[in-house]
Amino acid sequence: MPEKIIHVDQIGNVFFRKNKRSKNVSIALRPLKGIVVTLPYYTSYNYALRVVEQKRKWILAHLPKVEQIEQKATVYTEDTPFATKTKKLVIEAHLNDTITSKINSHTITINYPFGYDVKDSRIQQFIKLSIEKALRTEAKDYLPARTAELAKKYNFRFSKVFIKNAKTLWGSCSGRNNINLNMHLMRLPDYLVDYVIIHELCHTVEKNHGKGFWSLMDQILGDAKKISRELRNYSIQIY
Repeated sequence: MPEKIIHVDQIGNVFFRKNKRSKNVSIALRPLKGIVVTLPYYTSYNYALRVVEQKRKWILAHLPKVEQIEQKATVYTEDTPFATKTKKLVIEAHLNDTITSKINSHTITINYPFGYDVKDSRIQQFIKLSIEKALRTEAKDYLPARTAELAKKYNFRFSKVFIKNAKTLWGSCSGRNNINLNMHLMRLPDYLVDYVIIHELCHTVEKNHGKGFWSLMDQILGDAKKISRELRNYSIQIY
């Protein structure tokens, strides 16, 4: 897919991407990804650039909102402490001209070209995608097995476990007792992971958050609401 970056005065770098499925030129302002312009495959970059100029006022009006979101985002550098349940993030510059990642049993290693700014949006996006890949693999290996263990220990029955990359929920339970668990659980302490799993297992019996639900939770965990408050100290949105 042909791509090109063009610097536009006052706006900054604009990322142009040709797509055979596109019928019109579209502009999107995406936190950490910048301004992305998608254009039909046979449309010229000059034409797309003229569309950007026509939308200059709209872009400049919305850029501050994007910047506010970006200021809350995690920016990964060589000094950023980050770890999943089993892996530590390692970021290093290397002499190659490509960005690479290597995930093994203990590390998520990111190498980016020497001389580049690690805070560049494209490098940051690559790091985040690599982290998500590691989280998903780790979650698939751990969470279904742990759910089965806890279900057996506390006499619950469930249908299936699905691993999600949800933005707002750590977990959920469907009417058919399918349990959805967020892959970002792999960043939490073990006891909070168990709390979320037990929370959803309890929903296989109690479908709401009424007295019966919390009574069942307390039978297993003691002061369940205390642990629930501790969970609020962690955010699903790490970037």
